[in-house]
Amino acid sequence: MLPPEPPPLPALTRAEGEFVDRYLEVVDLLGRINPARATDTYGALRAAQALASKAPALRDALTLMHERGETRVHAATLTRALRVLDGERRSGRVTVPPVSSS
Repeated sequence: MLPPEPPPLPALTRAEGEFVDRYLEVVDLLGRINPARATDTYGALRAAQALASKAPALRDALTLMHERGETRVHAATLTRALRVLDGERRSGRVTVPPVSSS
């Protein structure tokens, strides 16, 4: 049995799609760096090194949107896209975990 099909992505401009993709790349790296969740320094170091190259790509995606006249961030639409792309779980790794009751 196949897993259920995820909902389709909402209609995005190419620049919005690039913005969401680059944002999630940065979030994934921040999750790997998060001292509350990291398992070793080498993995966190590698993620930090990669972050230095991914941050400009995120900036460039936003610059492209601005230059194309896309001056508003359509939060509701981009939120739907983030949910389809598992953004809630991915961004959850950036937070500090709740206090354990044990």
